Amino acid sequence: MLRVERRKLSGREKDEAAVKLLESLRQRLFFNDASARRCAAFKLSWMQEDGLDIFTEVLLRSDTPITAKYAAGYGLRSMNGRMRKMALQVITDGLKHPSGSVREVCSHTLSMLEVRKYSKAARPLRTRTARFAIKDVPRKSHKPRVDHRKPVLVHNRLRVR
Repeated sequence: MLRVERRKLSGREKDEAAVKLLESLRQRLFFNDASARRCAAFKLSWMQEDGLDIFTEVLLRSDTPITAKYAAGYGLRSMNGRMRKMALQVITDGLKHPSGSVREVCSHTLSMLEVRKYSKAARPLRTRTARFAIKDVPRKSHKPRVDHRKPVLVHNRLRVR
C-alpha cells in the first residue's frame, strides 16, 4: 500500500468523525485492490464538495498512481445532483493537463459517460404487457355441482342456510 500524506482540511468538515471517514476513504483510493478503490470512490462521490476536492487532488497530482487516478475518474462520473456539472468541468479541464496520464484518465472517463448516455437513450421503453395469459382452468369432474347446504324451516318457509 502506498503511503499517503494527510490532506489539508477545507473547513467544511463538521466533526472529527467526518474527517476520519474522509481520510480513510481517501487512503482507500490508493489500495492495490480494485474493488476497494472503486467502493471508496463511489462513497466519496456522495460526499459533495469534500469528495470533489479529493478527486481533483488525486486526479491532478503528478505523483499519484494511475490506478488511483482511474478510481478518481470513476468517482467523478458517479457524482450526482448539483456536483455533476462541477465534476464534468474537472474532467474537461483534465483533458488540457500537461500530464499524459491525466489526459488518458479524463478521456476514458468522458468516453464512459458518453457510452452510458447513449446506452440509456437508445434503450427502447418497455411496454406494459401481461406476462401470463389469463385463462379458464377446467374442472376435473364434469358432474354438476351439488348443493350440500341443508334446507331450514324459517317462519313457515324453507330456506337454504
